[in-house]
Amino acid sequence: MQFDNSYSRLHSSFYSKVEPTPLANPFMISWNRNLAYELGLEGMQPEQVANHFGAMEPMPGSEPIAAAYAGHQFGHFVPQLGDGRSILLGELLAPSGQRWDFHLKGAGPTPYSRRGDGRAVLRSTIREYLCSEAMHGLGIPTTRALTIVGSEEEVYRESLEYGATLLRLSPTHIRFGTFEYFYYKNQFDHIPQLIDHLVQYHLPDLQDVAEKERSMAFFREVSKRTAALIAQWQLVGFSHGVMNTDNMSVLGLTIDYGPYGFLDHYDPNFICNHSDHTGRYAFNRQPEIAQWNLSCLGQTLLPFISDDVEQGKAQLVEEIECFQERYQQHFNQGFSNKLGIEQYQKEDQRLHRQWLDLLEQQQVDYTLAFRILCHTHSEQEPVALFELFSDRAVVIGWFKRYQKRLAQQQMTPRQVTTLMLAHNPKYILRNYMAQQAIEAAEQGDYGEIERLLKLLQAPFDEQRDLDRYAEPPPQWAKSLSVSCSS
Repeated sequence: MQFDNSYSRLHSSFYSKVEPTPLANPFMISWNRNLAYELGLEGMQPEQVANHFGAMEPMPGSEPIAAAYAGHQFGHFVPQLGDGRSILLGELLAPSGQRWDFHLKGAGPTPYSRRGDGRAVLRSTIREYLCSEAMHGLGIPTTRALTIVGSEEEVYRESLEYGATLLRLSPTHIRFGTFEYFYYKNQFDHIPQLIDHLVQYHLPDLQDVAEKERSMAFFREVSKRTAALIAQWQLVGFSHGVMNTDNMSVLGLTIDYGPYGFLDHYDPNFICNHSDHTGRYAFNRQPEIAQWNLSCLGQTLLPFISDDVEQGKAQLVEEIECFQERYQQHFNQGFSNKLGIEQYQKEDQRLHRQWLDLLEQQQVDYTLAFRILCHTHSEQEPVALFELFSDRAVVIGWFKRYQKRLAQQQMTPRQVTTLMLAHNPKYILRNYMAQQAIEAAEQGDYGEIERLLKLLQAPFDEQRDLDRYAEPPPQWAKSLSVSCSS
């Protein structure tokens, strides 16, 4: 393994040097072979995995640190958060040249733990492990997960649970809240250093931008990436649950999986986080919250946008207002593709809205409805689709309008189906699936984790032996809830 620890070469204000705390009697639970192959680590043995990421045996060249950051949590600013239960072991250089943070969750207390134990539990590591790979399989930018290491160490959350670690990977874990940390501490000199670091290692397209224009160009790039990301969340029915500014990646990645959830039946007001009592992070509010978070990031860049404060504010406001248009463009085109429409037209928005209204009013499963719709173009009567709806007359009326729209483009039924199948997954990580994997793992059975990992790494494929996972959730799953401790 070759490490190059660029973040630890920054000023010491950016992090604290730490030593991971070993787990009691660690053992490997799951190993993401696909990702290991990308990293050139396919030869690692289970005992090596347990030693490095459980017993905390140092890896040659790694320099463990905990990063400092702040953030707006549920709309309220918290001046110091930081890596309280995660430690950046080092930055691995993969054979491809890609730089990966080796970020170990559950590695013990750090200076940012705020009286916490710095541990993660098996339950939450399984949820993040599976969902980060599910998102990657869906083509949505995300952190990745390489391994779960279990232990015999007891950790108390709502009850006694077993401690575990999750090794998650990302090109960088710099967040909106990293910028807020230095801005509100009046350490303004560190903000251009952060931008320069990101440009050097992660945003090479901005290297030729003049220094006085770099802050604005950086903000525009973050806004574009965030707009594309949130549109992908909305299109697949993913709800993050805790869109605090410290959980927003400047690279436009999905990070910090806690109380997430995918839509079962279509409910735009879906709140996946039981701790979100006001619905701030409800599914349909995610684009609005992303824009609000961008305004928080923009505030930290204001001193560097222009020497004229008012002119700088005007530039930032204009850029922030562009977010909604960018998001809508991504969403409209993506939704059209889900319906088999190759090029979005403004008139299609009505068709989109009517379809979503139908799904909402008749409590139809979001993922299943789209997937069945994919296969209606060679049928005289799409019975399977109509059977999803209690009011067939309404859906039949919509389907006729839909067919009329498809007839306006020069595509064969087979081409329409192919386009739709590439944009409508058959499998998503439903809450009950993660829960079953957790319950089995707590009894020492890790087979369900492996089955789901295989399933979710290819969510668009027909996996006939795993078809049961494409069905709507069982009735008992409706009582499941997740919170900020998940």
